[in-house]
Amino acid sequence: MLGRVANTIYWMNRYLERAENYARFMDVNFNLSLELPPNEMQQWQPLVVITGDWELYQSLNSKVEKTKVIYFLTFEERNPNSIYNCILNARENARAVRTEITKEVWEQINALYFLVKDGQDKKQCLDVNIRNFFTHIKNGCQLVYGMYDSTISRNEGWNFGKLGQVLERADKTSRVLDAKYHLLLDSPTEVGSSIDLIQWAALLKSVSAYDMYRKKYGKLSPSCIAEFLILDKEFPRSILACLLIAEQSLITLSGSAVGFSNDAQKQLGALRSQLEYIDINDIIDKGMHEYLDEIQGKLNKISSAIYNSFFVIQTDYSEVK
Repeated sequence: MLGRVANTIYWMNRYLERAENYARFMDVNFNLSLELPPNEMQQWQPLVVITGDWELYQSLNSKVEKTKVIYFLTFEERNPNSIYNCILNARENARAVRTEITKEVWEQINALYFLVKDGQDKKQCLDVNIRNFFTHIKNGCQLVYGMYDSTISRNEGWNFGKLGQVLERADKTSRVLDAKYHLLLDSPTEVGSSIDLIQWAALLKSVSAYDMYRKKYGKLSPSCIAEFLILDKEFPRSILACLLIAEQSLITLSGSAVGFSNDAQKQLGALRSQLEYIDINDIIDKGMHEYLDEIQGKLNKISSAIYNSFFVIQTDYSEVK
C-alpha cells in the first residue's frame, strides 16, 4: 500500500475517533452542569484544556461561557480540532481513499458531514436540545466503526485505520483522566464530597466506562477508576487495552512478531510493557498528572515514529550518484 494512502486511512480514523470523543465528553459535561453550582469557568474550561486548545480559545474569546465553549469545540472553523473540522477532514480523507473503503462506510461518513453542517447552519450550540446533536454524532461515528469492522477486509488498510483509532482513543482517555485530577476540583476540601463523586461518575460516563467499572469494582474510588482507565486489559477504552490492540496491528504491518523491525514498534512495545508491569499505587506516588503527561508525550512520539516508519518515502542516498 502506498504511504500516502495508508496515512490518509490512518488519519481518517483518528479524526472520526476525535469527533466522537469530543461529542462524548461535551454531552456528559452539559448534563453534569445542570446538577452543579453555576460556575461556568470551572465546568467548561477543563474541556478546552483537555483538547490542548486553551491558548487558541483565549485568542478567540474574552471569557469562558458554556455556549462559547460548545461552539468552539463543536462548530468553530478556526479550531482545527472542532467536531466540524474533524468530520470535514475525515470526509476529505475518505474521498481520497474511496477505492479502499466500502460504499457503506463512505455514505455514513458523508451523512455525518451533512449532520454537522446542518447543525452549524442552524446554530445548534444555542439550542437547549444540543445533547440530541451530540447523541447523533456519537451514534453516527459508532455506526462508521461498525461498518468499517463489518465490511472491510483485514488487510493493511484496516490495520492502519485501527492503529489510528486506538492511538487517538488512548490519548483522549489520558486527557480526560488528567483533567479530573488536575483541574476539576475547586479545592482539596471537596475530595470525597458529593460533588467529587458526581464528577468521577461523569468522567466514567464520558468514556462509556461507568457500567463496566461498577461491574468490576462496585464502589466509586479515585484509585480504582484510574487503574481501570489506565491499566485494565479488558475494557476497550483503557490506555493499556488500546496499546495492546495497536501493537497487534503494528506487528501485522511490520511482519515482525519477535523483537521489533522499526522505531514505531519499539516505542509502542516499550510503553505497553511499562503499563503492563506498573502498579496504580506507583503511578499515584509518582504523581498522576505527571505520569499522564508522560504518557501523552510518548503517544505523540509513537505517532511521529509511525509516520516516519510507514508514511515517509525512504530514500537511500548512498545509491544516488
